[in-house]
Amino acid sequence: MTLEKTTSPEDATARHPRRLVALHWLTVLAVVAAATFILTRDEVSGRALRTWLLEGHRHAGLIVLILFVVRVAVRFRLGKLPHDGSTSRLIRVLAASTHVALYALLLGMPLLGWALSGAQGNTVHFFGIALPALVGEDEDLADRLQAWHLDAAWVLLGLVCLHIAAALWHHFVLRDGVLRRMLPGPRP
Repeated sequence: MTLEKTTSPEDATARHPRRLVALHWLTVLAVVAAATFILTRDEVSGRALRTWLLEGHRHAGLIVLILFVVRVAVRFRLGKLPHDGSTSRLIRVLAASTHVALYALLLGMPLLGWALSGAQGNTVHFFGIALPALVGEDEDLADRLQAWHLDAAWVLLGLVCLHIAAALWHHFVLRDGVLRRMLPGPRP
């Protein structure tokens, strides 16, 4: 039998563990880098620069994948994080559902991109190491994977916007300390 943890009022603004906060913000940086590389690539000319930006996008995506694996391991080790008792069950279920969807995309997007590269006949390199292809070369599959990768990117953008809006709602409307728990910086 497990008991659900609740927090006392003084714990309501307690920070999440440092490693979880660090992984959160490193993931944010890697996702922003991946998006920046690929969006910039569409705006520039020059084969060498476009290739470099695509490689940057792939590297950032693989870093997201690595951070995902580490993050899931840390979350399993930490167990269920405490919540304050003032948030309704519906809000907690919606937040948990959003987090599960975000985690699924943080796993799925890099894997789709890696598979897309293989289907296009391109070798994926990670800091000079050639990674095995997830799928064989196949133009039709490449077209489908590219569409799925792009669709997943739009869904990720929507969920990130929802996540940010919820964090701001907690901070400015509910004033419950949820946002402060995930901010980097010195601990009180």
